[in-house]
Amino acid sequence: MIWEKLLSSKRWGNEDRFMGNQKESRSEFQRDYDRIIFSSPFRRLQNKTQVFPLPGSVFVHNRLTHSLEVASVGRSLGTIFYNKVKDKDPGIDDSCPLLCEIGNIIASACLAHDLGNPAFGHSGESAISHYFTTGEGKIYQSLVTEAQWEDLIHFEGNANALRILTHPFAGKGTGGFALTYATLAAIAKYPCSSVAGHNKQHIYTKKYGFFQSEQQGFKKIAAEMGLYKVQESPLIYKRHPLVYLVEAADDICYNIIDLEDAHRLKILSYNEVESLLLPLCRDERMPARLAGIEDDDAKITLMRAKFISTLIGLCSDLFYSEQETILNGDFNKSLMDAIAEPFLSVMKEIERVSIEKIYNYNSVVQIEVAGYKVMGGLLEEFIPAYLQNSSKYHKKLIELIPKQFLTQGTDTYSKIQTILDFVSGMTDIYAVELFRKIKGISFPSIS
Repeated sequence: MIWEKLLSSKRWGNEDRFMGNQKESRSEFQRDYDRIIFSSPFRRLQNKTQVFPLPGSVFVHNRLTHSLEVASVGRSLGTIFYNKVKDKDPGIDDSCPLLCEIGNIIASACLAHDLGNPAFGHSGESAISHYFTTGEGKIYQSLVTEAQWEDLIHFEGNANALRILTHPFAGKGTGGFALTYATLAAIAKYPCSSVAGHNKQHIYTKKYGFFQSEQQGFKKIAAEMGLYKVQESPLIYKRHPLVYLVEAADDICYNIIDLEDAHRLKILSYNEVESLLLPLCRDERMPARLAGIEDDDAKITLMRAKFISTLIGLCSDLFYSEQETILNGDFNKSLMDAIAEPFLSVMKEIERVSIEKIYNYNSVVQIEVAGYKVMGGLLEEFIPAYLQNSSKYHKKLIELIPKQFLTQGTDTYSKIQTILDFVSGMTDIYAVELFRKIKGISFPSIS
């Protein structure tokens, strides 16, 4: 793979307007960033759980604040890489004029990386899959293809993000967000179909990156980018190189931010957090600086800044030094899993503590269980209604679905996707409220 092709500014849905890669005062990739940040799906992330649900008066991160922070870190990773290349080859802007835009491409992809995640955190994905594997949804297996069924029983937020960004929803135009091909490729962590996914032997098949409905579209993106095709059936590509930096930005942020939130919620003590963060600060003056600060939250804020700075440096150095292997598609680890010791062991310890004390904390488990009930309850009402449409009750339910989601397709898979588009786009609060109303648990007020 070569950077000149990998950084294409051609726009999805507007290919006929493409005038070639050009440098502008406000680049195409900056326009991507603006389109995402002003969009409704992005705004809805403010009411989607990151880890901790509805914390009341204590501020913790939601999907929106997380995505903004990931974009900030991602831009730094991309800019540092470009500066390293520029230092070695001062003429790089002439031979590859869009390399300087890598920071903007990564920032845009980082903003969009969680757009496909449903309500209730990652348990929302599992809840949707659960409906088809063990719930009433099992009856639809004979009505879809094997590949389509894999999409449904392994619902994947990464693939859903690509669908949101490219699908021509009714009344929304023909090109979705009309983002550049480079930004779209940079969010595809697992560029393979669901049939090929869940193979942990390769980093690009650990999960999957596109539904059957978007497979032909992803082929267009891959061809434009010059991505390396591993096989045609089931379809597998190797990653766009910038995926590694988008992934690293996400890994850096959630590892530190989950600790910070856990301290604010008094799940972890200050001493527990300090013991995890201090080894990554790489600042001999840090203990003295911490001693001069009284507020524990302020101390953690300082360590967080140093922690992020250290990891940005480690990951950007690694990406630069492994550039050839990455461009060949042969780097088979995330950057975070490849950092040197003793830093790798510190990150593994943070992961262990997070799983043991944060992700299994009582309120986190409660929202995961609630997510199964709410998401499953919505699907068991809306999917039969849309597929059968055989009663007045079904017709009333369909009236609740915004027109933008209603498909022209008549096959079972397309109709199920219509409901998944609707339900997966809901915020936590809206999903709970709608569930309670259609189940008769509460009644809407009329004003």
